[in-house]
Amino acid sequence: MKLRSHLLNVLINDEVEAYLKENDVIIVPFGPTELHGGLPLDCETILAEGIALLMAQRTDSLILPHVPYIYSGATASGKGTIQLTVRESADMLQGLAHSLLRSGFKKQIYISLHGPAHISINPVVRDFFDETGIAILYIDGMITAQKSGVFSDPKAMMLNLDKMILGAYKLRNRLDDILLTSDYAEPVTQTPAVFGNLSAQAFQSGATGYYFKEHSDHMATSAIPDVETRDRMAEEGLVLLNKMVDAIDFPTLLKEMAIQEEYLDDVYKRFPHVPAAYNRHKNS
Repeated sequence: MKLRSHLLNVLINDEVEAYLKENDVIIVPFGPTELHGGLPLDCETILAEGIALLMAQRTDSLILPHVPYIYSGATASGKGTIQLTVRESADMLQGLAHSLLRSGFKKQIYISLHGPAHISINPVVRDFFDETGIAILYIDGMITAQKSGVFSDPKAMMLNLDKMILGAYKLRNRLDDILLTSDYAEPVTQTPAVFGNLSAQAFQSGATGYYFKEHSDHMATSAIPDVETRDRMAEEGLVLLNKMVDAIDFPTLLKEMAIQEEYLDDVYKRFPHVPAAYNRHKNS
């Protein structure tokens, strides 16, 4: 069927049910509402939504509107940050996954570019699988950005991130929400660097607890002094976003998810005692 919109919330219920008769794919972009230098508080979440929308357009899939409240991490020192605990975040995402499954969305793909997002989503990926026998997928956008070359140059990494964020706002027709300012363009050494060896012992925010001491810690953002600069950065950002979506190769991932489903059916037949098989049988 031809989708009137790729955003589930824009459709009426009849359209969603018609989609589910032909497709069971849903993409869920999520991220924080948090302190982020000179950019809007929801910028990392809009970035994930922009990438999800490009993925959906290429595969005629549905996406949820972005989920903007999860565990933020060290940015809790900013009063604009909405800080859920890790457990609250995981429970919310777990509940969302179950609701989507009950509706018929068996192929669920979650995506985020928030550094600590893995802390909230990884327990969901594994526990939901054991509970239902359905393997959902998490795409860590930070890893994809590295693979695509978008973040391969450390010096260009933050500039490219800002361009991608502006590209996502343009994609969502929200570019006017970007403040024209150069006040946050000066790079700084983050205050937690004094114990940086501790936080480097595991993936981001997963090694030890801390908050940022200065709002400038998160984070320096590129100078956007005028509309012309903003528009140029947004156009360059759209190119980078499409480069990332090329690297994700979502059609291939969907094919592999179908292969995975057949693989798991064989595993469940051989080992009916594994949690996924046992719980699926118990609840059938």
